[in-house]
Amino acid sequence: MPTSAEQAADWLLSGLELRSTLFHVGRYCGAYRASTAGHQRASFHLVLEGTCWLHLPAKNSRAAQSTRLVAGDAVFLMHDIEHCLTPDSNAPSDDEYTVRIGAMTPLDASGESHDGVALACGFFEFRSDLGEAITGLLPDHILARHDDAKLAGARTLFDLIRAEAARVQDAPSPLIHRLTDALFFYALRAVASTGDFAPGLWSVMRRAEFTPLVSAIIERPGEEWTTHTMAAFCHMSRARFCKQFAQACGQPPVQFLALLRMKVAAEMLRHGASTLSTAEHVGYQSESAFAQAFKRVTGLPPGTCRREPAGSAQTPVH
Repeated sequence: MPTSAEQAADWLLSGLELRSTLFHVGRYCGAYRASTAGHQRASFHLVLEGTCWLHLPAKNSRAAQSTRLVAGDAVFLMHDIEHCLTPDSNAPSDDEYTVRIGAMTPLDASGESHDGVALACGFFEFRSDLGEAITGLLPDHILARHDDAKLAGARTLFDLIRAEAARVQDAPSPLIHRLTDALFFYALRAVASTGDFAPGLWSVMRRAEFTPLVSAIIERPGEEWTTHTMAAFCHMSRARFCKQFAQACGQPPVQFLALLRMKVAAEMLRHGASTLSTAEHVGYQSESAFAQAFKRVTGLPPGTCRREPAGSAQTPVH
């Protein structure tokens, strides 16, 4: 039962499966404009040596951003978004983001200092037992800083990635994929204490008047959690509870309740529980009603949580 925002992050991310593929490892010198956009996939950039600038154009409610990256930093772009890496702090014009400049050259394994920036870039896929609902809880990109105290445990991972990237061989080391998977999880957990990651869940968990309610729902999801009973649990009137909960969470209590229940259900199904027993545990008397609710929240039928693809190379995160 989660008792803190970080524990809630671990609980929410349990069942997340990652699969990274390396696109290229090498060095850019002089003028360049690099990007992994346009492939309809989530992607990452790891700065192995040197510095560069990450540019993101304005998009919907997000203002244009230009961020300096240094050795040890990593950025994970959670879906295919327009971006580029350059040596210049000045962002390109909107019509220049898709124009690539420069060529990547192989890394020199001699250990000598070089100009420019050394990068490991690639793509990744992630699957959650929350299905499509997970995308609404994640920011569009995650920046992992080398000096972030929350990422202290990940520095060894980064050093291993850098060592593997420097090996002289025809093809990049396959270990980079696995190490990047682990680094991605560290980055996700590191931002769990910020408002950008699952803002509804974390803002509710930070509110002393709601934290016991969230823990109680996760522990006993099958109880009759109506708006009235949730308000009574928090020692509030129904009107006050609905107003304050919506302000903290950004969604009504019933919608939030459904998300928590389906996460509990997905975890049970993943560990082999039957659909019927899972439905009853989270408060549904009808298996078909549960299946409809599960698909409405996650976008997936319950059976997908119990089926593992044969020979899958995905790395489960626990």
